[in-house]
Amino acid sequence: MEIKPTGRHLATLSLTALGVVYGDIGTSPLYAFRECFSPEYGLAPTVSTVYGLLSLIVWSLILIVSIKYIVFIMCLDNHGEGGILALLALLLQRRRRGVLIALGLFGAALLYGDGVITPAISVLSAIEGLAVSTPQLSRYVVPSTLLTLFLLFFFQRYGTASIGAVFGPIMLVWFVLIGALGAGEIVRNPAILLALNPWYGVSFFLEHGLASLLVLGAVVLAVTGAEALYADMGHFGRGPIRLVWFGLVFPALLLNYFGQGALVLRVPDAVHNPFYLLASRHVLYPLVAIATLATVVASQALISGAFSLTQQAVQLHYSPRVAIIHTSRAEAGQIYIPAVNTALMIGCLLLVLGFKSSSALAAAYGIAVTGTMAITSILFYVIARHRWQWSAWRAGALAGVFLTIDLAFFGANIVKTARGGWVPIAIAAAIFLIMTTWNRGRELLQGILGQAALPLDRLIAEVRRTKPPRVPGTGLFLAPTVDAAPLVLQHHLTYNKALPQEIVLLSITTEEVPEVPRAERVTSETLAEGFYRVHARYGFMEKPDVQDIIAICRERGMKLDVDDTTYYLGRTELLPTGPVPMMRWRKRLFAFMARNASSTTDFFNIPPNRVVELGARLEF
Repeated sequence: MEIKPTGRHLATLSLTALGVVYGDIGTSPLYAFRECFSPEYGLAPTVSTVYGLLSLIVWSLILIVSIKYIVFIMCLDNHGEGGILALLALLLQRRRRGVLIALGLFGAALLYGDGVITPAISVLSAIEGLAVSTPQLSRYVVPSTLLTLFLLFFFQRYGTASIGAVFGPIMLVWFVLIGALGAGEIVRNPAILLALNPWYGVSFFLEHGLASLLVLGAVVLAVTGAEALYADMGHFGRGPIRLVWFGLVFPALLLNYFGQGALVLRVPDAVHNPFYLLASRHVLYPLVAIATLATVVASQALISGAFSLTQQAVQLHYSPRVAIIHTSRAEAGQIYIPAVNTALMIGCLLLVLGFKSSSALAAAYGIAVTGTMAITSILFYVIARHRWQWSAWRAGALAGVFLTIDLAFFGANIVKTARGGWVPIAIAAAIFLIMTTWNRGRELLQGILGQAALPLDRLIAEVRRTKPPRVPGTGLFLAPTVDAAPLVLQHHLTYNKALPQEIVLLSITTEEVPEVPRAERVTSETLAEGFYRVHARYGFMEKPDVQDIIAICRERGMKLDVDDTTYYLGRTELLPTGPVPMMRWRKRLFAFMARNASSTTDFFNIPPNRVVELGARLEF
């Protein structure tokens, strides 16, 4: 049952959520309305066109963000956690799930594409404001963007704890500012508020035909970041996210978009950059500075989201182990993954160099967003049917409405494939291939190792019979399952003809829940001949910690001398020449990922000076 925050706690959570959750959608006014008048659509800034576009933007925000995500999707949680991988973890609990899991994985892969494009387009669109007042500064836009992005990714290693506290206030100033800018123009033309009427959107479709469908590819830019509402639900809860949306973010966005529309009707030439032209010239430079800060906040949220997504993928066995650095002692969710950070940085810098303007990047932006939204709608139907026990017609009717809107936006963006839309598709395809190859290869490898493993009771019986020499101290062996002796233990006994006095067989498994309570994390059992069996369970949002597991075992009375414990690990060299039913090139890819995965010592927090590794070659 969700505990609803109140008072000061609610205010603190709401302010923090404002900085983390709404950065992406909050910076969309920088480019969304402007892109609707891109030359490819051939739209003139007439009254009917401006009213129609504003109506489409407003009702997209209402239907997609307010109703779909805020009201319904956020009710689908995995023990309080949201996001597409949380949905995937729920699907893993069902049978006949192959196609759905593939969809969920591809949706997660698309989010990485979003994580590459969002920092690039957001920061670039903010710094382009320099050229609005001083065209001579336009040649500095790309270099300034590159420098800003480089510094953003460079400082990730220091964590967000020190700067996270200012994210909320920055975005609070941003939303108040963009709302005030829009309101100032609305006062001059209050009739612009008539665009709230959905009939203007319908009339726009009737008047413009095919062009009206294609322009949805620009309209959808107004709702980018909607998936972040759901993904960050576990950090803040539903209440603060909903409160901030309806109390500040939604009204500020409406005011700004209506203000841009009113400005374009008053000064048609303003269509080239209506956001910055809302402000008077003497405040333009401060506005560029604040916009740049807001886009950095928006980018930080996507980067942190990519880190969390990778951690979940590792725990759910869809990614090889990676080095995960915790940057805060107080907040477990504040992590830094060097490999992901470097990949995102290189991707962002290349995009800026390749596209050179936010308008060009807009063509690449929509596919990742709309693809993920469509997949979320499909998964919503499945989980609503089986978790909420909704009837097929009830779940189908609601999911059908959502999916129709999502597919309309996706169809409008897919035609941009040749002009940049291929970027998120290529990124998603590569990530999807990595995820599926690792998961399938791991399953096959575990099957081979399982067949070769000796049942634990047989090994203990063999030890009892042969009575090998016992060396003082404790040996800890990582075991894939609780019922079988790991190969590294068998090899140790075979080649060294001796065993430690006490042997701990530790099996670590990941549950399909975000977190496992500490009291339920570890179970242990004392066996014969000095053997102990320990089973540790972690959620997919947690990082396993062997030293913590040992501490729990000691708290429960198990006599383990930490200073006299040796950790025995196996290192297997994979040769892709065996009979395993997997294509040769995928075997090579799996072997490459296994070879370059983070070491077991680092990933499980094992003292490196107490580790003994035994190597082996294995054909698969």
